[in-house]
Amino acid sequence: MSPFFSLVLLGLCRCSRQSTGQVLLDYPRLLGPSEALVKDVVEFLCEISNPNNQSILLRLFKQGDRQKVLGVSSLLKGGEVGYFPRVITPSDEGDLECEASVQNSSRTIPTVSQPLPFRVIEPVEGAEVVYSGPNELFEGRNLELNCTVKAGNHLSFKWRHNARLVSPSLFHRIKDDHLLIYRATSKDSGAYRCEVTNRFNETKVFSSNSSEVVITVKDLVSEPSILVTVLKEEDHSYSAVITCQTDRGHLPITFLLYGTTGLISNLTAVDRHAAFKVPLVLDRHLGWLQCQANNGDQTTHSQWLPLKVEKVGGPVSIQSQYDMAENYAIIGLRFYCKAAKGTHPRFQWFLNQTLLSHRGSFYYVFDQLPEQSILLVSVGRRSAGTYHCEVSDSFDNTTAISSKRHHVDKEVLNRLPVFVVAIVFGCFTLVIVLVSFCCLFGALFREFHRGGNVYSQICLCLMQAEHEDS
Repeated sequence: MSPFFSLVLLGLCRCSRQSTGQVLLDYPRLLGPSEALVKDVVEFLCEISNPNNQSILLRLFKQGDRQKVLGVSSLLKGGEVGYFPRVITPSDEGDLECEASVQNSSRTIPTVSQPLPFRVIEPVEGAEVVYSGPNELFEGRNLELNCTVKAGNHLSFKWRHNARLVSPSLFHRIKDDHLLIYRATSKDSGAYRCEVTNRFNETKVFSSNSSEVVITVKDLVSEPSILVTVLKEEDHSYSAVITCQTDRGHLPITFLLYGTTGLISNLTAVDRHAAFKVPLVLDRHLGWLQCQANNGDQTTHSQWLPLKVEKVGGPVSIQSQYDMAENYAIIGLRFYCKAAKGTHPRFQWFLNQTLLSHRGSFYYVFDQLPEQSILLVSVGRRSAGTYHCEVSDSFDNTTAISSKRHHVDKEVLNRLPVFVVAIVFGCFTLVIVLVSFCCLFGALFREFHRGGNVYSQICLCLMQAEHEDS
């Protein structure tokens, strides 16, 4: 609405009220603090112009609520300022208004001041974390915490995990007094507390810290692996030791060993592995085995593994590969040792009948069980000699199968074989012959075009020689 239109409308209202005999008071003005603490005694002032020396009644209200009078002040004739002393309560917060009216006069229309925003600060007390769920839960579940207070308003909340401030993230959502951890993991385990503060006049800070709530987030058990080792008993019989193992999972973990016909045994372990012993007959398929693991929330399964232990059998073969430098000199050898059969082999490498350990100054051994063993050798004087490998059962080393011997000598390895030299020399000779033929043919071809028909001249000479002979 334009200012001009407002003035016109106000003038019309005044004319209308004067015509009806009603008196319009000036608008009062309410003064006071913008905020106060609960239980503080605060005095509000209401000013109004009173040129007609009237007795004016001033009343203090909350905007929108005329049923509850917060204060009353009567101005004698000529008075212009009214006072409203009040003990502040939380319900006083809001927009306050001062209403002015002439006492004992129905001809006067009351007027109302502009609203005065007023905020009531109640110091925070009794912060507490409320959590209705279990204190121990498995990863992947949501964790919801709430912070409540016994008293206080206009609050600010902070959450701490193991004394460290919790910052909002994709999986940590904070909204005022609410903390939601989405798909919690074991990293979210620990002590949680909330810190609540509010301020008065930006100078005084009230705070309350809750006690800690300890939450434990358990790791789900991972898929177990299954491993079979063989044990030779004192009576020369054999047993299979089945090891079930998981990489992660909250302890304790219950391991179950299943066979083709059902459950064989179970064991609750305080470690992430368990071992079961079952009787064994070599070179015979005894069915299938599977490990299962459970730590209270879910059961995971290993792959099915055939229970068949095969003794090592020959022949044992060795293959070799060369490593060359930029000048094509052989600087390294790789030997691969394999047995024809055997599920639990043990490989041993020998140099000139001396057993090689796992690592030496010029060699390195690593096994890729049960398939093969690899020996890396740096070619030099120290590595010269005869190499071979022996393979036996890891559970019974009384019988070992040996491979063929391989002699290693740096000069021999880098010397060209006779057949290679012959091939190179033969190729060189062939190239020389071909180049000579091409040169001779080219010379004859140039002579032919430069001196005429050489072939005709040669034929004429031959005919003359025959004629003379006749």
